[in-house]
Amino acid sequence: MQFTSLPTSWNIDQILDDLNTSGFALVDNVYPHEYVRDLVQECSSNLEAFRAAGIQNGVVSHIRSDHILWIDDQLPIAQQHINTLENLAQAFNQAFYLGIKEVEAHFACYNAGEFYALHRDNPQQKNDRMISTVFYLHESWQEDWGGQLRLQDKNDQWHIIPPVSNRLVIFQSDLLHEVLLSKQQRLSITAWLRSSNSIWNG
Repeated sequence: MQFTSLPTSWNIDQILDDLNTSGFALVDNVYPHEYVRDLVQECSSNLEAFRAAGIQNGVVSHIRSDHILWIDDQLPIAQQHINTLENLAQAFNQAFYLGIKEVEAHFACYNAGEFYALHRDNPQQKNDRMISTVFYLHESWQEDWGGQLRLQDKNDQWHIIPPVSNRLVIFQSDLLHEVLLSKQQRLSITAWLRSSNSIWNG
């Protein structure tokens, strides 16, 4: 299955309006069920290659406990999601002049008891992450399993976003957010739309 453009079911005008108004947007039922199924399979079959995200250069961070696997050409099904985000980045560049040039992404696995405490993906514009996205992979999720994304929008309002299957969350990388403690294995793709010479001005 190849994605060469944004899915026709997406309301891109609504996405742009939500980003401009509150700094985040949600898209549900992003892909056909068959693609999500194959993506879950690709993720699950590579779980042994995941590494602890909280360990960087031998230093342990205590604000997160999830495990990740960076996505490259060896993960062709996930690469199709990256292609979709690259097309989305073109729309963002046209609307907000962000100058996004690339997408980086990894699979993320939150096992039972794992979390990611409050943080920003681009604190004080210290890196080139402009837009953050999270796509939820698991085929079902119950409310009492936790794992929600808690996000403060650009108007300082807080939102709790359940990790619903086949949902894409899009938000400014400088917004404060966290992943609440998960009680079941929670699978997703986290991706950043990056620019080396722009700052958000939406």
